[in-house]
Order: sequence, then C-alpha cells, then structure tokens
Amino acid sequence: MYRVCIFAASRDGARPSYLQAARDVGAGLARRGFGLVYGGASVGLMGAAADAALAGGAEVQGVIPRGMVERELAHKHLSRLWIVETMHERKAKMYDLSDAFLVLPGGSGTLDETFETITWMQLGLHRKPIGLLDVEGYWQPLAAWIERAVKDGFVPGEHARGVRFESDVTRLLDALSPPGT
Repeated sequence: MYRVCIFAASRDGARPSYLQAARDVGAGLARRGFGLVYGGASVGLMGAAADAALAGGAEVQGVIPRGMVERELAHKHLSRLWIVETMHERKAKMYDLSDAFLVLPGGSGTLDETFETITWMQLGLHRKPIGLLDVEGYWQPLAAWIERAVKDGFVPGEHARGVRFESDVTRLLDALSPPGT
C-alpha cells in the first residue's frame, strides 16, 4: 500500500480553511486508496486529516511518543498506533512507514519534521516526494526563503525543485502519487 505521511498542527489554526484542507487531504488519500501516516493525535489538523481518511476507509497509522499520549490526546480509533519513546524515534518511524510527505500548515513541530525530511532528501537518504499544501499562502514565506537560499548559493537548485508547493489538494496529491496512478 502506498502511504503518505502528513506533517500538521495539533491545533485547528485561526482560519477555517486550514481545518477544511486537512479534511480534504484525508478524504483525498482515502479516495485514492492510499494509507495515511501521521503524528497520532486526535486533535488539530492532524486529527482532522486522520478522521477524514478513516471515514473514507483508509488505513491510518499514528506514531506518538509515550510522554505525549495524554498531552496530544492520542487517537483511539486508528488502524495502528505506534507508541515510541522519543521524538527522534517518532520521526524515523513515520519516515520508514511512508512513501511520500505532505505538509499542512503548522508550527515549529511541523517545520522540524519538514526540514528534516528535506535535509534527508538533500543528503540522498531518500527520494520520496515532498509537498507543502499552501493554504491561503501559508507557506509562501518558506517558498521565498528557499528561493533566496538557492539564489545566495546555500541550496542547490535541484534540491529546491524536490520540494513542491501547491495550493490545490488534488494537484498536490497527483504530484505525490506514484507514477502511473
């Protein structure tokens, strides 16, 4: 089964469009027959995406550190919930379970996961597609920073092209899908 890992906030955010985008991602993955891998919470954008994927019949796997099970309100209705000891183990397990990465709006935790995935791609540790769902221009400052990093010689252009920014869920899922699907 093809599995897409989502990185997303454990909060709903200030705009209803963020929550709707998370639901659209979960439903879109289910319609394609893809599995979802994520941080294991029942709340925020990550919980909304998981609920929508489950409602559509998708396999949903969550990965959460033991110390965060109560704080992040671990989702109790997943296909599989992996409980790990550390955040490093969480990220490694999510990467291992996934074939692609989709980033929804979020805060520093979402950025941490995203940057590690991008760094691993740049180092040649994986060749999995990475896409950011740019809801209402949320990721435009990051896109501008990446362009500046390329222009100023800190990031090779081919690495920057390995990170896709898209404002439409369907187009982003198309870009992250395996060839021929």
